[in-house]
Amino acid sequence: MLEISGITQIFGGVTALDAVSFSIAKGDITGVIGPNGAGKTTLFNIISGIYKQTAGTVLLEGKDISGFSPERLARRAMVRTFQNIELFGGMTVLENVMVGMHTKSSSGLLACALRMPWSSAEERRIREGAVKWLEFTGILDLADHAAGSLPFGKGRLLEIARALAALPRIILMDEPAAGLNSQETLALAQLIKRIRDLGITVVLVEHDMELVMDICDRIVVLNLGRKLAEGTPREIQECPEVIAAYLGDDD
Repeated sequence: MLEISGITQIFGGVTALDAVSFSIAKGDITGVIGPNGAGKTTLFNIISGIYKQTAGTVLLEGKDISGFSPERLARRAMVRTFQNIELFGGMTVLENVMVGMHTKSSSGLLACALRMPWSSAEERRIREGAVKWLEFTGILDLADHAAGSLPFGKGRLLEIARALAALPRIILMDEPAAGLNSQETLALAQLIKRIRDLGITVVLVEHDMELVMDICDRIVVLNLGRKLAEGTPREIQECPEVIAAYLGDDD
């Protein structure tokens, strides 16, 4: 589904990523973990088109998407969420999710202003789709609330619902459990599994190791900008290099 090949990112004289390579299988939940400063979010920013890498390529379903803008990637069914929640605070919860369906809209500004029949029909379809995703994420009862008034955990669910509204084939989640309590994290784990069950490939950067080990099919470990290890949760738990990176060497 996704292939990362030799990704290198240099900021000034600092090498944030050094020839990182791995692949993501279609339909898997893959975790990208590592200590602070390992390069995880930088890698996500490259994959999702926010940064342009110094070297290397990113292939989505066999096509080189290096340098594609985030909106172009959204049209190719790749979306992401952010570590710091990014919502349209002055819009309602429902309207936020409707915005997420922009890639499926064809009516222009003039047609909407004149309320042309096809434009009105399209808006009804988008609204119905948004309601479906609010129901899927469990926040339909908040549809008419201002997004900026939501508690943090509900805001996280709204961001996921908006991303799903773009009908992605792959979704990148940057620390989705950050700021959540234990009950919210358990609910998030179940939601991510349900997203995978829809046929959507999931890649997440996460510091919550209990969550990662519970839901991920495979895990990639970064350390100091390089890939340290890759494997199943059991293989990663038993990897001496990973243990040393997190806990330090006995020496």
